[in-house]
Amino acid sequence: MEVVRPEFVPDASLSHEDMEALQRGIAETAVFEDDLPVDPARVCGGSGGASEPATDDAQTSLADATDSGDAATATDSGVPAEAPPLVAGVDQAFVDDHAVSAVVLLRGGEVIERVYAVEPVEIPYIPGLLSFREGTAILSAFDALSRDPDLALVDGSGRIHFREAGIATHVGVTLDLPTVGVAKSLLCGAPRESLDRKLPQGARVAIEADGDVATAEPGTRIGDAVQTRQFENSDRYVNPLIVSPGHRVGADTAADAVLACAAGYKLPEPTRLADQYADEVKAEVREELD
Repeated sequence: MEVVRPEFVPDASLSHEDMEALQRGIAETAVFEDDLPVDPARVCGGSGGASEPATDDAQTSLADATDSGDAATATDSGVPAEAPPLVAGVDQAFVDDHAVSAVVLLRGGEVIERVYAVEPVEIPYIPGLLSFREGTAILSAFDALSRDPDLALVDGSGRIHFREAGIATHVGVTLDLPTVGVAKSLLCGAPRESLDRKLPQGARVAIEADGDVATAEPGTRIGDAVQTRQFENSDRYVNPLIVSPGHRVGADTAADAVLACAAGYKLPEPTRLADQYADEVKAEVREELD
């Protein structure tokens, strides 16, 4: 997949001030409303996230499954027009001072392609500047795909970011690809309701811009806490995912997509399988680097 806006390609050599200025430009370019090439209702085959509630006996299945399908050899030729859209999951792993970016491409829940890329990590982790640390590897992985996805779910924040330009937004704008940020913790913003409680499966709590979000009016909905899984008949509870539009996706559709792609685990299938694949290739990458 080719870069559409090269001016936004992450450059780790920039000063912090220049990185933040670039992010403001990304946020101004980003589209935080639906502009997808496919019907959002058909994402992940329209499964709707209708998995059963978790039980204490299934604790390990909430986010750390080990089963995965290998990439299939099927191509897009002959695929009917009504086929589910191509959905990519993106996640990262690290081997020493290198980032390993994995992209898993699914259609209707079936894995049809898996790729990864390895790039040197040139700066440490800095809150709010993650894309300058990991973005180059992600773009390299997308470049290795043999077909373009219709939507990507990215491990990390989108609009829920100090300058509305998290890694999902940065990647989405640079590729002009519809993206959704799927984070495990809240970077900034204020939930409309407390998240320190047991939310029912399927629940959503709006996240609003607050004083930490410099580029949005306070009170603007910038994403949601989305409960993809929950324990049943237990005092224990699963924390929600923090979901936000990346680019060309609205907040409602971002949450809808994550719930539609939930298949019995906390993480939606695209990012869950990308996380698993990134871990799988770490040993291979380590051998290549030694």
